[in-house]
Amino acid sequence: MASPAQDLGPVLDKDGVRLTVDDAIATVTLTNPAKRNAQSPAMWRALAEAGRVLPGSVRVVVLRAEGQSFSAGLDRQMFTPEGIEGEPTFIDLARSSDGELDASIAEFQAGFTWWRRSDLVSVAAVQGHAIGAGFQLALACDLRVVADDVQFAMRETSLGLVPDLTGTHPLLGLVGYARALEICVTGRAVLAEEAVSTGLANLAVPADQLEGAVRDLASAILAAPRDAVIETKALLHGAQGRDYDAQRAAERAAQARRLRDLAGLGE
Repeated sequence: MASPAQDLGPVLDKDGVRLTVDDAIATVTLTNPAKRNAQSPAMWRALAEAGRVLPGSVRVVVLRAEGQSFSAGLDRQMFTPEGIEGEPTFIDLARSSDGELDASIAEFQAGFTWWRRSDLVSVAAVQGHAIGAGFQLALACDLRVVADDVQFAMRETSLGLVPDLTGTHPLLGLVGYARALEICVTGRAVLAEEAVSTGLANLAVPADQLEGAVRDLASAILAAPRDAVIETKALLHGAQGRDYDAQRAAERAAQARRLRDLAGLGE
C-alpha cells in the first residue's frame, strides 16, 4: 500500500490547487479561499496537471475547496483591460485567429475533462457559492455531495458569454433541456433542495457534515471490486449514445467479461 499523503506531502501544490494521495483516494483541493477560489488559466493548468500525475492506485478522486465558497467563478481580473499578469486578456483572445482561440479554450477545458475517466469515480464536495466556472467544475465530476448552504449558478450568459468549460453536456444530462436552458439564461441560483430533487446533487447535508458524508461515499465506492466499478461506469456512460437494444448488447458483453474474469478465464 502507498504511504499516506500526509506523510509524503502534496503530490502537487501550485496556483490554487493542491493534490494529495492516500492509497486509493486522491483529494484535489482549491486553496485560495481569500478570493473565494476564483479561477484563472493558471488554476486550470494546475487542475489538468493534477489529472496527469495521479498514481495508478487511485480509484476515487475527491474535489473540495477551502473556505466558505467552493468557487466564485472566473477571477474578475480576467475581465479588466490589464487582465492577469502573464495570461492573455479577453481582448487578446478575441483578436486571435479562429484556430488560436479554439486551441486556447481547449487548453482551458483540459482541467475539466479528466474527472470522468473510466478508471476513476470523482466526487465533488460543494459548499457555499459554485458560480459559473465553479458550477462547471462541480459538474465535471461524476457525483456531487453538497452542503445545505450551496448556491449553484451559471452566470456566463448574463455576462454576454456562454458556458464553455464542459458544463453544458452534464447539466443537460442531469436536469433536461428546459431546466438547463432556464438555469443558464437566467443565471439564477439553484439551492440545495432543488439540486437534490433535480439530480444535480446526490446528497445534501449540513455544512459541518460535508466532509464525513463524502468520506462515507468514497468508502462505499471502494467496497466494490475495481474492475466491476470500471465496467459499470463505462456501461452507464455509454448508454447516453445507445438505443435500448444496443445497450442490452453492451450489458451482455460487459457481463461476459466480468464472468470470465471471475472464473479466471479472462484474456
